[in-house]
Amino acid sequence: MTLRIIEPGPLSLIQDLGRYGHQHMGVSPGGPMDEQAFSWANHLLDNPLNDPQIEINLGSFHCEFLRPTTIAITGAEMSAMLNGVAIQPWQSYSIHTGDQLSFKGARIGVRAYLAVRGGLDIPEILGSCATVVRDQLGGLHRDGKQLSAGDCLHYPASKPVLTRQVPDVFIPEYGQDITLDVIPGCQYEWFSRQERRRFFNSVYSVTAQTDRMGYRLSGAAIHCHQQSLISEGIALGAIQIPADGQPIILMRDRQTLGGYPKIGCITAGSLSKLAQCQPGGTVRFVKKDLYEAEAEYRVEKQFFCA
Repeated sequence: MTLRIIEPGPLSLIQDLGRYGHQHMGVSPGGPMDEQAFSWANHLLDNPLNDPQIEINLGSFHCEFLRPTTIAITGAEMSAMLNGVAIQPWQSYSIHTGDQLSFKGARIGVRAYLAVRGGLDIPEILGSCATVVRDQLGGLHRDGKQLSAGDCLHYPASKPVLTRQVPDVFIPEYGQDITLDVIPGCQYEWFSRQERRRFFNSVYSVTAQTDRMGYRLSGAAIHCHQQSLISEGIALGAIQIPADGQPIILMRDRQTLGGYPKIGCITAGSLSKLAQCQPGGTVRFVKKDLYEAEAEYRVEKQFFCA
């Protein structure tokens, strides 16, 4: 009962929703960069929300299924093919023994998600199988390594079920010109009104220095009147402003402590949007009320957990 990796692509990782409760020991949570796409993939298969999946970065992925099952594909458009026939993301598909699935390079977006009915059988470490390469934790062999050619991932065989697709209204439009919602942080008042105005009125570019740890942006420099800060815990989506004034948005594999002032934090929905933006894309920021953002996130979570 195996999924065999033929070609892993540049960075294909096992992810669940993340490894929590260990940041005080310096352990990054990990988890899917695009939580919305990840959640839809499991939802299409009636899987528990936390079931492990493969996060395929940039494409060039190829695998073979050695037992019948049903799969779901969400996220970036990578010209997926099942046995050489083009298929679309945001749908589930019946799989027979010997079927092969392949992805070309990412055309729209950055990351695609592959879920299998019943979930992949991946060993956990510290309560999660999420792969964090920098921490050498999680993944198929619990050592933080990305998937390699020849790796075999087990899953429970199952009879074909009725296939589904995500309604068009819920399929996000990934783009290269995005607007991110920002919740002002506890150091927001450290930035002058002029600097805050510059931050929200400027357009930033996503640089090539982007990965699962953080997205570095380039644009109008933002200055904080106080640079001396005792290192403190860092939240997912925090927007650090280092000495050069160029924002850094911290993502799933972020360090657990940091000493740069933070002007705010982007929302969960904006995190998924940013995770699908390729280098060279442009970013704008708008202010978001904390309670409104929390209410929206609760509604989304209740939908997937129902």
